[in-house]
Amino acid sequence: MGTNHIVKSYDQEITLLTRQVLEMGGLVEHQIAGAVDALVKRSVEDAAKVVEADDQVDRMEEEIDQHAIRLLATRQPMAVDLRVIAMAMKIANDLERIGDYAANIAKRCKRLVASPPIKPLYTIPRMALITQAMLKQVLDAYVERDVAKAVAAWHRDDEVDDMYTSVFRELLTYMMEDPRNISPALDLIAVAKHLERMADHATNIAEQIHYMIHGQRINRLPQPAAG
Repeated sequence: MGTNHIVKSYDQEITLLTRQVLEMGGLVEHQIAGAVDALVKRSVEDAAKVVEADDQVDRMEEEIDQHAIRLLATRQPMAVDLRVIAMAMKIANDLERIGDYAANIAKRCKRLVASPPIKPLYTIPRMALITQAMLKQVLDAYVERDVAKAVAAWHRDDEVDDMYTSVFRELLTYMMEDPRNISPALDLIAVAKHLERMADHATNIAEQIHYMIHGQRINRLPQPAAG
């Protein structure tokens, strides 16, 4: 009975750790959406809410780290359980960095509102949607322990990279056409770069899920065959 209780308690701790990561991921998804929505609406108030929520993201990462360290110290896990706990810490770190980028976009929004818009925003919101979709997919893969789903998200990174290149080239043209566009265009390029980096962190999470389940790193997987 004692052993069963210990095992059950340990399983509950792992479940709680997973839930903490998912809750943090959900907040970070909300941060991405809020930052880009504030940018599109040119809302300083909405941008401020995203910046304020960044402290909560940081606190959640710290709680996950403390929980994981306590499990490592008291349970001395082996094999898969060891990887599950260690990867929770790494995933939380990637989520914290994504949250930082969302807050940085919100801060850029405050500056962009102070100058007239130089172009309608189309590509940047699409980049954000793909990045959010990647993050949701890797979080689903994490809770479901679904490597195929993680790899599918991992493959979408090139799509975001291509969109960033497109935004960069377009905004460079605007800057060459009118020097007054330089400052807001640089801010928008930074926003696009932040989204591109978020997608990179989502691919990091996909790689960590692959390692957590298989104990092997993703090097360069082949692209999935066309339909």
